[in-house]
Amino acid sequence: MLLMSEVLAILLLDLLFLGFGVVAFVLSAKIYKKWDIDASSQAQYTLEKQSYLANTIIKFIFSIKLPLLLFFIFTLDKISSVIKGAMCAAGVVDATDYGVYLLALKILNIYLFAIWLKMNELDLKSEILPYTKRKSLLFMVIFALLVLEIALEFMTFNAIDIDKIVSCCGNIYSSSASSIISAAFSIDPSYLYASFYALFALLWIFYFTKSREFFATVNLLFIPISLVAIITNFSPYIYELPTHHCPFCIMQAEYYYVGYAIYTLGFLGTLYGVMVPIFSDYEKSLKRSLLFNSLYVILLSSYIVIYYLKNGVFL
Repeated sequence: MLLMSEVLAILLLDLLFLGFGVVAFVLSAKIYKKWDIDASSQAQYTLEKQSYLANTIIKFIFSIKLPLLLFFIFTLDKISSVIKGAMCAAGVVDATDYGVYLLALKILNIYLFAIWLKMNELDLKSEILPYTKRKSLLFMVIFALLVLEIALEFMTFNAIDIDKIVSCCGNIYSSSASSIISAAFSIDPSYLYASFYALFALLWIFYFTKSREFFATVNLLFIPISLVAIITNFSPYIYELPTHHCPFCIMQAEYYYVGYAIYTLGFLGTLYGVMVPIFSDYEKSLKRSLLFNSLYVILLSSYIVIYYLKNGVFL
């Protein structure tokens, strides 16, 4: 599997990230240790130039890494065509012991990179560069997670056996499966609906009360609850099939690639929400978080409404 052209492209980009990341990590560590904006020494002037180089490298990595996540999912979907039993990317993710952790780590790193970009934007707007040390520390954490992600990615692709029969998404996302998500199918769907819409209502409440920490906390809780709700409650309405719960198939052409819109809205809504208590200019983040989360909820809910209007019943 490592010799597949798409996999080779991903692994080569990983090596590129690793090489540039090492440079940015060394510079970030030096900046974090020695940065002093009040100093007028040659050493401080050198650090400021090195900070600009580190910023450029990190932005370059993120500019490639974001579309690479979509290419990664495309690659998993393509691999599914050569693995027995797999119908989509879900089967490939479940084909190894590392797939789920790799996907979760990729999503976490995208969130952290995006927070770093916001921190860098605000830092460069100020003459005193207030976030320089903090963003350097943040990147050191990101780099450690990036190295772990690259290692898991290699292990995942290396462990895929095309002769091994794997489960299709219908088996993985069902109450009879032994996966972590299967436990969610034992929960009454009404409880998940209640949790999903209750958290959304809390977002509105904390938006108007300007409770920044509570707003961010609700967004953090909204991430796993909404993902589980998509799998167990909303996806059957998108597929118009009560037994189909796959979170990957909604990204395919048969469903007009609506999954990309759903996940993008959910990501942007929760990302801006998580950033609210971190930065001083939180007003824009509050509004953007509520906007994207509202569009996210409206889009998911519309499938239930449309299905009921067409069929007169709920699934």
